[in-house]
Amino acid sequence: MPRLISDERPVTDVRAAPPAAALDHFSALLHVETDCADVHAALTARHGGFTLLDVRSPELFVAGHVPGAINLPHRRIVERNVTDYPADTLFVVYCAGPHCNGADRAAIALARLGRPVKKMIGGVTGWLDEGYELVKGA
Repeated sequence: MPRLISDERPVTDVRAAPPAAALDHFSALLHVETDCADVHAALTARHGGFTLLDVRSPELFVAGHVPGAINLPHRRIVERNVTDYPADTLFVVYCAGPHCNGADRAAIALARLGRPVKKMIGGVTGWLDEGYELVKGA
């Protein structure tokens, strides 16, 4: 039988970080992450400034991807595959969703190549959860 502890406070047992530390932490996240709503808003308004990379397999890309995305599987992110992009191109990478680390792997590869990169948190799962549609085909 599970033990019930009435005085357990899982949220408050560990003190919150001081506001300055929280500010640094959450500000740092925004330098490396964006979300589906922000990407959708930028695409809808036709704001340039980034290249959206779907880093899943070509088969998954064809089955459904974010409009405007280019397919470049994370294992294929090497210098010769990004050489046509100016050095200051911001790449926004995504994969299947929170259960997938392909976007993290892609972000590492791009950062190692000296390229600016952000991850679209949520990936395809987040995109669909927000109510946005995918495009099918190449």
